[in-house]
Amino acid sequence: MIIGIVILVVVLLVVIYIWSTYNSLVKLDERVNEAWSDITVQLKRRADLIPNLLETVKGYAKHETEAIKAVSEARAKMMGARTVKATAEADNSFMGALSRIMAVTESYPELKADKNFQQLMTELSDTEDKIVAARRFYNAGAKEINTKIKLFPINLFNGFGFKKRDYYEVDEAEKKRIDKAPEVKF
Repeated sequence: MIIGIVILVVVLLVVIYIWSTYNSLVKLDERVNEAWSDITVQLKRRADLIPNLLETVKGYAKHETEAIKAVSEARAKMMGARTVKATAEADNSFMGALSRIMAVTESYPELKADKNFQQLMTELSDTEDKIVAARRFYNAGAKEINTKIKLFPINLFNGFGFKKRDYYEVDEAEKKRIDKAPEVKF
């Protein structure tokens, strides 16, 4: 009788452990999904600001078509990205093209003084801050779920079917630019 109760208690503890572990993985997975959604919302917001920015720049810098075209193409590539890695690569490309537009604006003091341009730049800066925060939140969640599915004994159950998440990382060129952030003057 006592052996039966001990076995029942052990089985019950194992079931509770598996149940709570699985539920914690579900919560982590949903947190990472939410963080990814936050990133895509902010990237979309930034991408929606760009046509207005380009139109404002076009009004002052009519002969800068190559830089404007590069931003438009990079924006389209970013909007078409579907995976974390593809989105990160497209975003890095987009930011490179956008920095070319910012360099162009340095040659046009009247553009920098334009109220529409200033408002767009403020919104763009705010959006960039939100993207950075969303990226940190996503990467923290990805790290947590990636670690948890590798831990023993969860890894014996193949992580309960949960997949490793890619990190949203900047490319090597962007990492080098972090130390030498461009100075933007208005």
